[in-house]
Amino acid sequence: MWLFKRKGPSGFSSSSTAEEVTQGIDGSGLTAIVTGASSGIGAETARVLALRGVSVIMGVRNMAAGQEVKDAIVKETPEAKVDVLELDLSSLASVRNFAKEFNSSGRPLNILINNAGVMGTTFELSKDDIELQFATNHLGHFLLTNLLLDTMKKTCHQTKREGRIVIVASEFHRYTYREGVRFDKINDQEGYNRYLAYGQSKLSNVLHANELARRLKEDDADITANSLHPGGITTNLYRHSGIFRGLGSIIGKFVYKNIPQGASTTCYVALHPQVKGIRGEYFDNCNIAKASSMAMDADLARRLWDFSVSLTKPNDS
Repeated sequence: MWLFKRKGPSGFSSSSTAEEVTQGIDGSGLTAIVTGASSGIGAETARVLALRGVSVIMGVRNMAAGQEVKDAIVKETPEAKVDVLELDLSSLASVRNFAKEFNSSGRPLNILINNAGVMGTTFELSKDDIELQFATNHLGHFLLTNLLLDTMKKTCHQTKREGRIVIVASEFHRYTYREGVRFDKINDQEGYNRYLAYGQSKLSNVLHANELARRLKEDDADITANSLHPGGITTNLYRHSGIFRGLGSIIGKFVYKNIPQGASTTCYVALHPQVKGIRGEYFDNCNIAKASSMAMDADLARRLWDFSVSLTKPNDS
């Protein structure tokens, strides 16, 4: 990504790495959950947070891969505090089990990073009979966040430290179905387009962050919620997308970020003092950016929230 190195107001740019944007930040005493931490920018996010002293819980679908990442982190940073818990975002039962296990542990929670995702899959239903990209990228994280909120609020109250919820979205949120979110056709196979469906799920990520930020402010909770675009990165997120995988091999070194650069905005929003008190914003290259007009539609955000509640029933045991 060396073509675009101009720094923004934060002092960082598209070429900044996760280590660079967290340099000198002491994260000791903080606890973070990172979903999708067994590979790609999720693994790098977990590594850098642990490097800065944060106690990290990796929520992963593949436990063997997650253990390998943990072992590598501890080998590099022997004092790192890292745990691996099973989490399949495409299964609401798995999300409930993860949240129940974490909440019952009595551990604090300062930072929640909703990072895991799939992209460009052929039409498929989740274990709960919901279109897979919407289910994995949005609904699973929506339920997880709601189930962990009480623990985050309790942690903030006890420690007097701001909590942060970071939702990894994408510039793809601009490229969705005409209506944005197809509430009445979420499982419509005939009208399904794998890339527009991905855009729908990423639009939902931004809308979720914005509505969550509004509700947390209304509740006077010292917890922020923001979304971000990590940048184009050649990770296995593209494993279902032949055209993008091909482009990555041809022009990736000129256009795409590497993984340390791709994790930078996530780590910046999660840890940097510059972000204190900022909520309901969309970040790109470690700077506040402008999301699409549809992503800023408060009515659409509220409708999505209610729709997501109806599908996940977060108050059920």
